[in-house]
Amino acid sequence: MLRSYLGNIGHLLTILAFISSLIATYAYWQSSQKKNQNSIWKKFANQAFAVHSVFVIGVVATLFSIIFNNYFEYHYAWDNTSISLPLGYAISSFWQDQEGSFLLWIFWNALVGLILIYQFHKSKKNYALASPSMMIIAGIQAFLTSMILGVVLFGETKLGSSPFLTLKELNPNLPIWSLDPDFIPKDGNGLNPLLQNYWMVIHPPTLFLGFALTMVPFAFAIASLWKKDYHGWLNITLPWSLLGAVILGTGIMMGGIWAYETLNFEGYWNWDPVENAVYVPWILLVAAFHTLFLARKSSSALKYSYILVIAQFILILYSTFLTRSGILGNASVHSFTDLGLSGQLLVYLLSFTLGAIILSVLRWKELPKDENEASIYSAEFWIVIGVLVLSLAAFQVIVTTSIPVYNSIADAIGVDLNMALPTNQIAHYTGFQMWLFILAVILMGVAQYFWWKKVKGKNIKTLVNPLIISLLLTAFIISTTHVDKLSYIILVTASVFGLVANASILLDLLKGKIKVAGGAITHIGVALMLLGIMYSSAYQKTISINNTGTEIFSDSEKESRENVLLWLNRDYPLSEFDIAYKGQFVDVRQVPGYIEKRFVQPVIGTGFKGIARADIVDESDTLRYRGDTIEYEAENTYYRVSFEDKKSGETFNLFPRFQINEQMGNVASPDIKRLWNKDIYSHVNYVQREEDREWSMPMEYQVALKDTFFLNDYVAILEDVVGVREVDGMEIGPGDAAAMAYVRILERDGEKMMSPTFVIKDNQVWSKPVVSNELGLRIQLSEIDPVNGQFSFSIARSEREYIVLKAIEKPFINLLWLGILLLVIGMFISAYRRFSIAFRKA
Repeated sequence: MLRSYLGNIGHLLTILAFISSLIATYAYWQSSQKKNQNSIWKKFANQAFAVHSVFVIGVVATLFSIIFNNYFEYHYAWDNTSISLPLGYAISSFWQDQEGSFLLWIFWNALVGLILIYQFHKSKKNYALASPSMMIIAGIQAFLTSMILGVVLFGETKLGSSPFLTLKELNPNLPIWSLDPDFIPKDGNGLNPLLQNYWMVIHPPTLFLGFALTMVPFAFAIASLWKKDYHGWLNITLPWSLLGAVILGTGIMMGGIWAYETLNFEGYWNWDPVENAVYVPWILLVAAFHTLFLARKSSSALKYSYILVIAQFILILYSTFLTRSGILGNASVHSFTDLGLSGQLLVYLLSFTLGAIILSVLRWKELPKDENEASIYSAEFWIVIGVLVLSLAAFQVIVTTSIPVYNSIADAIGVDLNMALPTNQIAHYTGFQMWLFILAVILMGVAQYFWWKKVKGKNIKTLVNPLIISLLLTAFIISTTHVDKLSYIILVTASVFGLVANASILLDLLKGKIKVAGGAITHIGVALMLLGIMYSSAYQKTISINNTGTEIFSDSEKESRENVLLWLNRDYPLSEFDIAYKGQFVDVRQVPGYIEKRFVQPVIGTGFKGIARADIVDESDTLRYRGDTIEYEAENTYYRVSFEDKKSGETFNLFPRFQINEQMGNVASPDIKRLWNKDIYSHVNYVQREEDREWSMPMEYQVALKDTFFLNDYVAILEDVVGVREVDGMEIGPGDAAAMAYVRILERDGEKMMSPTFVIKDNQVWSKPVVSNELGLRIQLSEIDPVNGQFSFSIARSEREYIVLKAIEKPFINLLWLGILLLVIGMFISAYRRFSIAFRKA
């Protein structure tokens, strides 16, 4: 039965959300007028925004209802989810497509707007910028909500793309509708395999919350320019800028961790254009809150603050345009296909960009001017230099990332520009960013000494001690970790100096001033991040070196050299480890660890249900019994690879994943062993598909008990044939018979036993072959001659099971994760403190 009412409700709520955002925008504009500042317009505007938020929550609830209940008559549910999808991943499917991610952004904007209304209401004084800034936020909501309207104006103009379209509405000409107008698919396409990761449940919401928070400083900046209140916005903007930077940065870093754990490009950052487009506004937001610290005392810092705060939000809109307009084409794995919203996105971007530029130009001459330039012996000077370095880093990234945009503009005016993105984008971006962040981390140390008055007047001798300690530590580090490249020696020296300088500041602040230690903790985190990035990237080494001379990949000599072919249950010696491929496993829901695939019999037609072929035991507890119906991730196969350290004898297992997905393409995901000083990172580059295995024509063998027969390079012995009363859980009745043969196979590394069965049941004769993927044998007991004591076997040969594996050692990558943790903690401490100050002064 079609449930069209849900789509109608969702679409109606979207329209009401859009209209109420327009009403709130107009009401806040009226409230911002001098004659209406104390009128009922402000109260009405707040109520309109609250109503808008209720409608937004209703839209979110409606779409979640469609997804969680698997209402596949709706395109969004059919395209992004499936019956087999677990609840956590069903949540991820909400933001897989453009409409859902826009809706997530709208939801966070609404929540942030409500918090601001509450903050203004509870403040001790009535913020003059409350209504103007809320007008900007409501206007942003109107633009965003229009992106999911899905209405057609004036016959052809499409305004937004609705997530509530049914399959029939989206594809009205399909033949199925004439046969069955109420047709509903039994299952959906499912979630993109790359998004089937716990990080995808928390990374996008965190990232879009960061997007929502970037609008707050922007709204305050525009409101202050509009109302000519050039200092009143600073105290309240600083904590929101800090919070926005920490949330957006956390979201970006979560994306890096997701890439490291899920993708197989062997890293956590690939300088993908969409990654860059979000990284740039974050860098500018970080630069902005540094200038906001100084803006009350320094007019130059005030001007920089306006530029950076406005630029970071405009670049958020620009990143949205890049991601969703289709302009990147195949240049990014993150970009969405164009839903025909390019023009609407461009209007959104240009409206705020041109409006902000025009207003800034009109007010620029009125901004206060500094009477004296900042002294080189002041903290302000070094902070501003650091801000300029960060701005230059952002500029270099966005200039290169925008190459597809330059080409599109040139095409629009009839010029064949045909510029290309760098062929080696990692080398291109890293070559610039490394040197800029070397400067930045040095400045972090120097500026902290000036900020906390450790430098008295023009006496900079206090910097000598951390410099000497840094040089001694650097000498020790580069000698023990064998850093041998000049640029990396400089990076280590700079990072250690930033670490030592900020650590000395932190030690002083721990004596009762821990509340103001956020900056020092953050800077220590950045220094550790730089060290972790350098070691884990520049000094990573491939440990899966192929010394056999086998050409694994005909099109790449490098990949053939850096991948090993592992036969099932055959040891393979590496320099530090002995490794072995131990078979295929699956992830059974609500069962810890992985279960061998051969112990799960798929239930045909379900895609996620199976029958347990044996008891599933966890130590002394039986979690599932043989014959139980279980749910498991049928599309994902995990390949167990055992590692044994040659020096210590310690062993561990890795389970890299490989998914053969006919609809979305094959997906390989790594597994990682985390040690204190390195990660062992491995992923499967090739697996055999069962349907692609070719079996030889069966050969017939007639043997008696204890006879020996030859199977090419194997020797087989028929050890025994015994009667059995059960075959695969099926009992053998009194008038039936069954026998099981025990065939011992002798091969190079030992021996294996294979046991085919022969059954006579209900006057029907059948035999069940057994397959050994390890040996590449399929043996069937096809006939028993009780008179002559002869047993007939039908034996086919195939290639033995194998996988192709790559394993990499990433040294000291834990420095990166520790640095990220400290950066987030430090920025949260600073944001919390600044919010406390802002509320106290309000």
